[in-house]
Amino acid sequence: MEFDRRSPVYEQLVHHFKEQIANGEFQPGMALPSRREIANTFKINPNTAQRAYKEMEEQKLIYTDGNSPSKITNDQQRIRELRLALISEALDQFIAVSKKLGLSYEEVKELINKRYEEEIQHDRNL
Repeated sequence: MEFDRRSPVYEQLVHHFKEQIANGEFQPGMALPSRREIANTFKINPNTAQRAYKEMEEQKLIYTDGNSPSKITNDQQRIRELRLALISEALDQFIAVSKKLGLSYEEVKELINKRYEEEIQHDRNL
């Protein structure tokens, strides 16, 4: 993962973890690396890793019991909400670009249907 300068590193790290949780790469109840390990892996300040973990705890994406490693939430409803929030963000960007390009609602619907069918066909061929 490479960080950009547009937003704080801790926010980018939180977003990265959200994607991992939403796509199932990080399973419910899975223990996360320590904050120090995250800092070393991503070559960031340990305080930045701590801030990202604190943010995810506040959002109820992870939990920490005592001195145990932090773990991914077991709350399936929270994970579903996360998935919907991430896809909503992507849709907002897609719709904004579509409007800027002057595409009609019908053109957008047709494009989505076509691409979705192509992806389904691609998955079947794997």
